[in-house]
Amino acid sequence: MTFSPSQPALEAAHGRVSHREFLPGPLPRERIEELLAAVAQAPSAYNIQPWRFVVVSDPDLKDRLAEAAYGQPQVRSAPAVIVLTTDMRDVMAHLDEVANPAMGEAGRQGFVARVQSAYGALPTDALETLGASQGGIALGYLLLLAASLGLGTSPMLGFDPAKVRALLGLADHVPIPALVAIGLPASAGMPRHRHALDRIVTWR
Repeated sequence: MTFSPSQPALEAAHGRVSHREFLPGPLPRERIEELLAAVAQAPSAYNIQPWRFVVVSDPDLKDRLAEAAYGQPQVRSAPAVIVLTTDMRDVMAHLDEVANPAMGEAGRQGFVARVQSAYGALPTDALETLGASQGGIALGYLLLLAASLGLGTSPMLGFDPAKVRALLGLADHVPIPALVAIGLPASAGMPRHRHALDRIVTWR
């Protein structure tokens, strides 16, 4: 299924709110795939693309995921929950997959060497923290693009990462930057409240 953006990016950014109530019924897999294909265009340092997504739509699995998310109701009410993870260990083991073919073979080899020099000696914790920080870029893309497509989202940081990893069979080293409930919103959501620019911007 192909669907067109319902709002341009600027309009979506100014209008997006978090939704915790969703219309019943499944969200077609094709809609989620098209959304994530766009999210995957997000930039990352060295183009490492450390983000990985687990889309949870099975009702029983969502019930257990809700328990790991401290009972947040949107986990159960949303037709799907996107679990955003990052995996730098996987990235470092497959640097050939992120080396751009346009570089040519010598350029690709040099790229791999540079990334290994920059990140290869980092302790696992530091490496995964780096990956999780890059995951925040994908999270921003996900929330904005979903809004532009008329989908409601609720990003969640309140959950037990160890329980989520165990539930989804994720490796212990994998960070989980966020859970995102997603679907067609059932209500308008809370009105927006944001700082004025002069509160958050300094000009030099």
